Amino acid sequence: MSSAAPPLELVVRPTLTLPAPRLGERLGCAVTLIVETFQHTGSFKFRAAYSVAHSVPHPRLLAASSGNFGQALAYACRRLGKGCTIVMPETSARVKIAAVESHGARVDRVDTSVKSRAARVAELAAEDPEAYVASAYDDPLVIAGNATLGREIAGAGDFDDVVVPVGGGGLSAGIAVGLADRRARARLWGAEPRLANDAARSLAAGEIVANEREPATLADGARTLSLGRHNWTILRDALAGIVEVEEADIAEGVRRLFLDVNLKSEPTGALGVGALLAEPERFRGRWVACVVSGGNVDPGVYRDLLTEAS
Repeated sequence: MSSAAPPLELVVRPTLTLPAPRLGERLGCAVTLIVETFQHTGSFKFRAAYSVAHSVPHPRLLAASSGNFGQALAYACRRLGKGCTIVMPETSARVKIAAVESHGARVDRVDTSVKSRAARVAELAAEDPEAYVASAYDDPLVIAGNATLGREIAGAGDFDDVVVPVGGGGLSAGIAVGLADRRARARLWGAEPRLANDAARSLAAGEIVANEREPATLADGARTLSLGRHNWTILRDALAGIVEVEEADIAEGVRRLFLDVNLKSEPTGALGVGALLAEPERFRGRWVACVVSGGNVDPGVYRDLLTEAS
C-alpha cells in the first residue's frame, strides 16, 4: 500500500446528481442522473483504478483496457509514483489512446483478431514479475473502489430503481455493495447491449456464460467476454434483472442526454438511458437513478451519433 498517499475517499470527486425532468417526462418516470463524466479522467473507472494502485505494494501495474480503465490507472499510477503499461486493442478510440499516453503510461497495442488482450498482458507479466496485473473489473479492490459510488447513490435519494451499465460487472457489483452498505431499498438493474448479452444469459442460466469473441457493440466498455467471477458472486443475487439494449437505443441514449440534458456521454455511459428507452413500462411512475458512467468518446463517433436521424 502507498501509505503516504491519501485514500480514495479523499481524492475522488463526489458524483454529480442531476435531476432530468425533460427526460423523465419523455419516459414517464422521475429520472435522476448519476453523472461520472466529471470524475477524474472522465469516468467512474478512477474509483476502481486508484483503489487498486493505492492498495498493492507493486512498483508497476499492467492492465488490459479499451480505454477508460487504462486512462484511470495511468493517472492513478502517476499520482502514486508507479509505472504503468496498458494493453489496448488497435481499434480503441484515438482519444482514449492519447489520454492514456498523456498520463505517462506506455500503451501496448494488440490486434485482438490475432491475440487477445489477456494473452498479451500475460506475456508482459512474464517479462516483469514485479508488476501487478490489474483487472479492469474482476478484482475485489475494483469492487471496493466502485462501492464508493453505490454509497453516494444511496445518500442522494430514496430511489425506487438504480440502472447501471454492465460490461464485466465491476461497476454494478460495486454499486450493489455500496447500496447494501447503506441498506438502500432500490432495485438494481443492469443495462447491457443486446449484442453483448452474456450477463443476461448468465442470470438466466444461473452460471457465468461467456461470449465467444469480443462483441462488436457501439458500447466499447461492454465488449467483455464475460462477467468477472468476483462480480458474479454478488450480481447473481443483487440484480433485479438486466435490460438488453439494442444498438439504436444506445445511440438514442447518447442523443437524448445531449438534447434533453445538455450532457455529453460515451455510448457505454448512455446504456442506462438506453435501457429506459428500450423498456419504459418497466420504470413508469418510479423514481430512477440512472448511472452515466463516463464521457470519453471519440469526437468523430460523437459527431456521427448526434447527426444520425432519431
